[in-house]
Amino acid sequence: MALGIGIVGLPNVGKSTAFNALTKAQNAEAANYPFCTIEPNKAIVPLPDSRIDTLTELVNPDQTLYATVEFVDIAGLVKGASKGEGLGNQFLGNIRETSAIVHVVRCFDDDNVIHVNAKPNPADDIVVIQTELVLADLEQLERKIDRFEKQVRGDKKLQPIMDLAVALREHLGEGKPASSFSDIETDAYRILNKELQFITSKKVIYAANVDEEGLSEENEYIAAVRKIANEENAEMVVLCAKIEEEMVGMSDEERAEFLESLGAAESGLVQVIRKGFHALGLINYFTAGPKEVRAWTIKEGWTAPQAAGVIHTDFERGFIRAEVISYDHYVEHKTEVACKAAGVMRVEGKEYIVEDGDVMHFRFSV
Repeated sequence: MALGIGIVGLPNVGKSTAFNALTKAQNAEAANYPFCTIEPNKAIVPLPDSRIDTLTELVNPDQTLYATVEFVDIAGLVKGASKGEGLGNQFLGNIRETSAIVHVVRCFDDDNVIHVNAKPNPADDIVVIQTELVLADLEQLERKIDRFEKQVRGDKKLQPIMDLAVALREHLGEGKPASSFSDIETDAYRILNKELQFITSKKVIYAANVDEEGLSEENEYIAAVRKIANEENAEMVVLCAKIEEEMVGMSDEERAEFLESLGAAESGLVQVIRKGFHALGLINYFTAGPKEVRAWTIKEGWTAPQAAGVIHTDFERGFIRAEVISYDHYVEHKTEVACKAAGVMRVEGKEYIVEDGDVMHFRFSV
């Protein structure tokens, strides 16, 4: 299970610059004009995790595999995108399969960097993007309802889903996102969303893109984004995409020193990934042995057999037991053998709920 994050925003708000920094490579052209990203950019990047680094030092495996995040950057959206304006609408399908959305909002003034309007206005800019995403979902839903009208006549079991689709059409038609729909927890909605993958049902992380001054002092633009994020109960980070991109070529030590000089403990882009995990209720457990140390991403609350299933379906089907060492105990005793001797390796059964940071071995039979 990998975390997928789609990046959206108006043209020229710093999306591609942020994408370059996220992927630690110049995978997206960043230029001072709208629509410089005309193809959807995708990249799979490792999730920074100091725990994996520590386990690697202790175990010294042949290889280390981090959890991964897939980022999808599409062309900037503009007002009227759902009707074919601009280029971003062509690539909305590329972010339907992602789990969360990072909405980059420009929060700085710079006459040398073109903005689609006279000047940035975060509240208005956010509304433009939200409206276009709602309209894109609405257009897709209307096509589905047209097909449903024929299918329901031959299969009455589809009627509850049809009824829900009609109610959702009215909701979206009022300019409201699918995430605020009253029946979002129903089986009918889950079935419909599994097929259509509504963009506006996804968790949103607002990324307020600031200049260097904005990192140390909150301006009116940042405050406007924060107000909206709070009202929507959404995650938010403040980052300077330009600085993030400048850090790409730095060593870990240089990056840490640079962040410290800015008064930051971690980069804004690491915060994006971390908050994406938090928003989606994801955690990592680890396997550690001479061949590899590896992080595995699962949903918080999953049982040991479910966690085993992300390695291989046979592990879940034939699950017998799990041998579990907490990360802190592993680091304290330094080896698996020492953990066994100290009595901190536990044997857990099918009902065990996996904790973030567990180091696990699975026993199974097929």
